[in-house]
Amino acid sequence: MPSRKTTTIPLALVALAASSVHGQAGLYGQCGGTGWSGPTTCVSGSVCTVLNDYYSQCLPGTATTTPPVTTTTSSTGPTSTFGSGTLQFAGVNIAGFDFGCNTDGSCTASAAYPPLLQYYGKDGLGQMQHFVNDDGFNVFRLPVGWQFLVNDVLGPIDQANLAEYDALVQACLSTGASCIVDIHNYARWNGEIIGQGGPTNAQFAETWSELATKYANTPRVILGVMNEPHDVPDINLWAGSVQAAVTAIRNAGFTGMVLLPGNDWTSAQTFISDGSAAALSKVVNPDGSFTNLIFDVHKYLDSDNSGTNAECVTNNIANAWEPLTQWLRANGRQAFNTGNWRR
Repeated sequence: MPSRKTTTIPLALVALAASSVHGQAGLYGQCGGTGWSGPTTCVSGSVCTVLNDYYSQCLPGTATTTPPVTTTTSSTGPTSTFGSGTLQFAGVNIAGFDFGCNTDGSCTASAAYPPLLQYYGKDGLGQMQHFVNDDGFNVFRLPVGWQFLVNDVLGPIDQANLAEYDALVQACLSTGASCIVDIHNYARWNGEIIGQGGPTNAQFAETWSELATKYANTPRVILGVMNEPHDVPDINLWAGSVQAAVTAIRNAGFTGMVLLPGNDWTSAQTFISDGSAAALSKVVNPDGSFTNLIFDVHKYLDSDNSGTNAECVTNNIANAWEPLTQWLRANGRQAFNTGNWRR
């Protein structure tokens, strides 16, 4: 499977099937936003709080608020941009901090190419402003190599490197979009699988604890646990690694969306058949709920589903999206398509 070095990817929340309690959204559940047709009130002890035009969330509190108005179209948003359906999110990948990373999880911190004018002259902020203003996009994925974050040494995050990466996150947030913090290591560190001979779950959780602490009080940040795990021998052990990350993230005070990746390059087509759905369904928040735990899936639209060909020639509806969305609805879960294809 070739390495993906694309700079533009479409992102979409592909199924909206969040659970509710007696017509009310649960704590940290969605309660409004453009195109939202689910519950607009929250269970006792939480308040429907507007985070942006596209997403309102039940957050702890007791103040009385007016539920946000939900609509099905928007002159500035992406809800009618792609096909005839309604998307909660649509956006692209802003690459650079993942440069130097390979699909075996080897990365070189010095190979990162921060896409900001103050570093290497690439105007990532200008690109994001263009996509927001001209295309109505409202989410950007910001991949970063684990080795860059810790400056090639497993352990605490390197604060100088984090400051560079955070500059991109802040640039993204300044556009009003949501921003996905994505560790881009394929479930590995230099060829060894996390929790299965490579870094321990505790080491993985340490990194996520620091990142979650950094963004715990920052609206519109989404955490992507890992880009495209593949050839993972034991999916249940991998789910344990994901659980360690989720527990660390929640214990750090981050309550927003966390994306949970399965095996087989997070393929939407094999998410159920390869055991990822069953294994990751057991990953829960510390309170036992799965609120804001969203499955991370990819599906490429070129002829061989690799994402390496320029032409988009397949839709994968019958063999991937229909089975997946049916399963999600039946199980009251959500998935986020963060997969890419070349343009």
